[in-house]
Amino acid sequence: MVETIHVKDRSVVVPGETLAEGMGVLPGFGTFRDGDKIVCSRLGLASVEDKVIKIVPMSGVYQPKLNDRIIARVSDILLSGWRLDTRCPYSAVLSTKDAVTDFIPRGANLAEYFGLNDWLVCKIVNVTSQMLVDVTLKGPGLLKLQGGRIVDVNAAKVPRIVGKDGSMMELIKGATGCDIHVGLNGRVWLKGSPQGEIIAIDAIRMIEAEAHLPGLTEKVNAWLQKHARR
Repeated sequence: MVETIHVKDRSVVVPGETLAEGMGVLPGFGTFRDGDKIVCSRLGLASVEDKVIKIVPMSGVYQPKLNDRIIARVSDILLSGWRLDTRCPYSAVLSTKDAVTDFIPRGANLAEYFGLNDWLVCKIVNVTSQMLVDVTLKGPGLLKLQGGRIVDVNAAKVPRIVGKDGSMMELIKGATGCDIHVGLNGRVWLKGSPQGEIIAIDAIRMIEAEAHLPGLTEKVNAWLQKHARR
């Protein structure tokens, strides 16, 4: 049978919609095979790459995954580490051995390292079947955030906010002068001048609202060129 793909890349698709026909097309995330057809199982944007069709969700609660980089808030100080709010139903634990390179002696005041409500860019290193999540601060780009502000966004829109190879974030950083970190759990930290922060947040909100539309990078670039030069 001839392989036929019925949807365009980044088009909006709905559950039950036939996306493609033919055994040479492979089902990815958010799709399933029904005979020789690939059928959509959730609302989102179709992504077609190398004869694999998957769905990029347009909404939904963040689900922790191994190696995800997230922005988390210290919500509790434990005997041997810190409990973190991950902006999802499952908290994470940062142990002392994964927090700093220095040895932390037993009984040390852990609040001297990270206090309640501190914000951390960390990486998930373990997720159990019971959704117990462990994170680390050891690695490039993992750090405690100082000052700035946190913006919550739809976690499903984060890939679009970041852009291919970080292209969208580079546009915003270049136009506003802001330092920006984006967590896959739908948290964005940014720090810059008051005006730069406002423009950056407005740009992020535009991307979040129009993530399903084509030509978004060009539109955001034009918008930034107009507003960042005022």
